[in-house]
Amino acid sequence: AAPGLGLAPGRAGHRGCGEALGPRRDLYEVLGVPPTATQAQIKTAYYEQSFRYHPDRNAGSAAAAERFAAVSEAYLVLGSAALRRKYDRGVLSREDVRGAPKPSGRPLTPAPPPARSAASSFSRRGPVPPPFDFDAFYRAHYGEQLERERMLRARREQLRLRREEAAAQGRFRLVSDLSVGLLFFLGVVLLYSL
Repeated sequence: AAPGLGLAPGRAGHRGCGEALGPRRDLYEVLGVPPTATQAQIKTAYYEQSFRYHPDRNAGSAAAAERFAAVSEAYLVLGSAALRRKYDRGVLSREDVRGAPKPSGRPLTPAPPPARSAASSFSRRGPVPPPFDFDAFYRAHYGEQLERERMLRARREQLRLRREEAAAQGRFRLVSDLSVGLLFFLGVVLLYSL
């Protein structure tokens, strides 16, 4: 079983309401962020640690599995603005955490792969799936940032095209104004020369 969350922050005598919660853990310390951290900093800390301690990367390591579970539980609370407010006030209960949606919209603690012996690995037929899909991990964790960057690049390109169009129109207007002025000047010169 995963270690119990101490759902109240480090305030003397404050515990979350509800059932007994076991030993208190400071969730900010678990993620390695200060209590003043932004949601983006919390998310980044969670992604870095979940990647580092993921069971697929640390097969057979009980310490890494325990750390991954603790990081996932901390992000479940701190990744949600409502749960984080309750946690900071010291009123978060187990019931709040049980009914909470996962912050990233995907499972935080995937089931560890079944333990296989070396003999069973060799006796399997067909392709062996890779233990970790880094591309899927990157898209899942940095997809929003990549989308924002793509939109910014498109916006910059539109602005560049508008500037070029405005510059071209400005040159056309200048040439047309000069042409009209030159025709007017030639017309005046012709009138005086007659």
